[in-house]
Amino acid sequence: MHDIRAIRENPAAFEAALSRRGLSGVAAQVLGLDESRRARILASETAQAAQNAASKEAGAAKSRGDEAEFNRLRGFVTEKKAETAALAAEAEALDTELRALLMGIPNLPLDDIPDGKDEEDNVEIRRWGSPRNFDFTPVEHFDIAGVKPGMDFETAAKLSGSRFVVLKGAVIRVHRALAQFMLDTHIEEHGLTETWTPVLVKEEAMYGTNQLPKFAEDSYQTTNGWWLIPTSEVTLTNSVAGDTLDESALPIRMTAHTQCFRSEAGSAGKDTSGMLRQHQFEKVEMVTICTPETALAEHERMTNCAQAILEKLGIPYRTIVLCTGDMGFGAQKTHDLEAWLPGQNKYREISSVSTCGQFQARRMNARFRPTGGGKPEFVATLNGSGLAVGRCLIAVLENGQQADGSVDLPAVLHPYLGGKTRIAANGTLA
Repeated sequence: MHDIRAIRENPAAFEAALSRRGLSGVAAQVLGLDESRRARILASETAQAAQNAASKEAGAAKSRGDEAEFNRLRGFVTEKKAETAALAAEAEALDTELRALLMGIPNLPLDDIPDGKDEEDNVEIRRWGSPRNFDFTPVEHFDIAGVKPGMDFETAAKLSGSRFVVLKGAVIRVHRALAQFMLDTHIEEHGLTETWTPVLVKEEAMYGTNQLPKFAEDSYQTTNGWWLIPTSEVTLTNSVAGDTLDESALPIRMTAHTQCFRSEAGSAGKDTSGMLRQHQFEKVEMVTICTPETALAEHERMTNCAQAILEKLGIPYRTIVLCTGDMGFGAQKTHDLEAWLPGQNKYREISSVSTCGQFQARRMNARFRPTGGGKPEFVATLNGSGLAVGRCLIAVLENGQQADGSVDLPAVLHPYLGGKTRIAANGTLA
């Protein structure tokens, strides 16, 4: 959420930043509501002051026996009391409207973010590894002979419908090994604290990390009001909601492996084959809570953590910085990691690492006390996939596929698979 005082002080800068996201007239709309709200508050306070003064005068009139003046003032007090209540109610309604408006305005992009309309305008900033030269035509993950026995879309459709999968045998063992490998790497090498969180959250948690109100249709809500998390960014970030932390406790660096749920409301007809885009999937998430001054350095650190996973797995990838038209709602800056998928002959997103500045902290009211003294300030929050487990599985399977339908698995996974090194063409671990 945005600081209304900052908008008042420099509406032109606020408007210019939002114009880079394709929005216009927002500053005037915000300030118009704010001015109306403040005018009602001032009028209410003025009416309240007049009411208080008249009450005192009425008491004095009563004391001296002036019934006529007492009755006149009592009527005036009643009138001002009603006026004060009406103005206060109007101010409260305008405050609610203003808060809803501010909640629906995206974060401001940092100055160095490239301008653009969509993913075509994103900018590649680094590339690692070279796509393998196959002596046969590589296929997508679901068409690899050794994978087919362990990736059952038909049973999943019978159970739940489209965009679900049942994994079994060797495939689910590799999936589980990937998640364990990611967690161990982040904990032991990257200094993140493993955390286990609920997948059902209250509505305010979804507001805190800006899934609500704008993206309600992208998530699932239960009949009793809980929401299923689209990512553990929601729970990890909201773990400090309403808190005032000591600066000495920062940064807080967390990771969690959870189920995630997304309705994919805006992706009808997109990536319908295979398990690239599912309603239910698993992610190893990274979240950092830090001071605003250290947020950009943390962003680079988190990007490096995600990249390290792909490099250890030997998956070629590229890192891009998203343009203003492709950035997420709450992000100031985002790096996407795209893994090479030979079955599609293209790079596809496997991680998104964003710094949100103080945008989410304002929504959550999460602050810290500066070590040197002074009033509490809002923390900065960052989040990133480290990585999406299902998409990482796809990359491992497609890059390791062999002509006979078997799959050679990355060496870092062998200890997690009891020393097994490949998925045989018949679908067993070997």
